[in-house]
Amino acid sequence: MTKPRLYITRKLPEHIVGEYRQYFDIKMWPYEEKSIERKTLMEESQKSDAIVSMLTDELDKDFFMRMKQLKVVANFAVGYDNIDVKAAKQQGIIVTNTPDVLTETTADLTFGLLLSTARRIVEASDYVKKDKWKNWSPFLLAGTDVHHKKIGIVGMGRIGEAVARRAQGFEMEIVYYNRSRKRHAEESLGATYLSFDNLLEQADYVVCLAPLSEETKNLFNKNAFKRMKQSAIFINASRGQVVNENHLYEALMQGEIRGAGLDVYTEEPIRNTHPLLALDQVICLPHIGSASIETREAMAQLCLENIRLVIQGKEPKTPVFN
Repeated sequence: MTKPRLYITRKLPEHIVGEYRQYFDIKMWPYEEKSIERKTLMEESQKSDAIVSMLTDELDKDFFMRMKQLKVVANFAVGYDNIDVKAAKQQGIIVTNTPDVLTETTADLTFGLLLSTARRIVEASDYVKKDKWKNWSPFLLAGTDVHHKKIGIVGMGRIGEAVARRAQGFEMEIVYYNRSRKRHAEESLGATYLSFDNLLEQADYVVCLAPLSEETKNLFNKNAFKRMKQSAIFINASRGQVVNENHLYEALMQGEIRGAGLDVYTEEPIRNTHPLLALDQVICLPHIGSASIETREAMAQLCLENIRLVIQGKEPKTPVFN
């Protein structure tokens, strides 16, 4: 009996993929750090029953209209703005994602990025490595405190709540803005719901964890940055398109906010000519929010398990609904 064909659009560890070879004829893009070419993606997907896709793969309406055999797409991410879910649904193709397994890891990175930006940790490390440290002085690379400050979380989903739990350990005052109020978060975390504008005006640290949508695209623009305190630090660990990067650069250059920590960008990978990279008060990471070995392996496992369940006629663990 012929096994269903599964194509994986980025190289994943064999010790995880291997256990699923009993169920599928598995083919895989041979590179870990190089995105699959569009032509290859189309050709391989057209002859597959299932694919594991990455957030860098654009699965648009044109893609799904060409699929006659494909039954399920397992996206290796929580977000799925790279996928036209409506078009997939019209073709009867199930889409899944990887929530929950990366929540705590992404929250670790987000809070670490906040700490690093506030205390100028990357800048200080470079200062030593470049042999600039000649003497101790009272205000050498002095940053700003995190403890007992006010953190404003925009997007109080699973990751937002996990970041808030970490903020509790620093005895921070927690305020948040979300599309809908999260009463359980208010009760369990002592978080206070504010309007978006009020949060911007009050928070010492503005942390963006909002999903990308038509409503959130360019949410952080010139007007938003002008509302923030001059001492505020902005952190983005959600999606790059939520921020107008030109407006962020202008706000930093004009001293409208103190600094920024970024893990995501409008266009990825960000080039070394990007003006934000020239600013000492900005930390830029290469989209590594969930990049721990344990979590990435768990994400791969969940993708493959979702596919196995769908192909066997069962409900996937984490389906995406439009």
